Amino acid sequence: MIKEIATRRSIRKYNGKPVEDEKIMQLIESARLAPSGSNTQPWNFIIIRSEETKEKIAKADGNQMWMKDAPVFIVCVADIRCRIKDETELSFDEESSARELKQIIRDTAIAIEHILLEAESIGLSSCWTAYFVQDDIRPILDIPRDKYVVGVVTIGYSDEKGKQAPRRALESMIRYEKW
Repeated sequence: MIKEIATRRSIRKYNGKPVEDEKIMQLIESARLAPSGSNTQPWNFIIIRSEETKEKIAKADGNQMWMKDAPVFIVCVADIRCRIKDETELSFDEESSARELKQIIRDTAIAIEHILLEAESIGLSSCWTAYFVQDDIRPILDIPRDKYVVGVVTIGYSDEKGKQAPRRALESMIRYEKW
């Protein structure tokens, strides 16, 4: 797996070749198998192929129009109802401080990373984006206010090589026993 971890890049240019449904399902299966706190599995995924919807999402996501070139978007949504079961009305956004919200974001982020690595392993390219606010992206997809969009992953076949971003030296990030 270290090969996929080392070679994965955030790709922003796609060649337009359609992505096979089986490969998309394989990506979602990899996410489904991710670990989560108390096995809550808070993630849900919306597969987007519509050009019109992709354009709306790209505009909401920081006006990143390069995104539209990807044949598929996977919108990754965390559901707090796996942790808060009561019937009270809930609403979350970037300013919310609920501990449970942090937990579902963490768990969904693990599932997203599984998608990115699986994409690399099966010859697809990807980019995780999150330059949006909840109030802009949720209405596009009719996502309720008690759900939290963690990221949008663009998926396709690369039309660029992608550059390795500089990485810190291993020794600079390791501590033993204490800070």
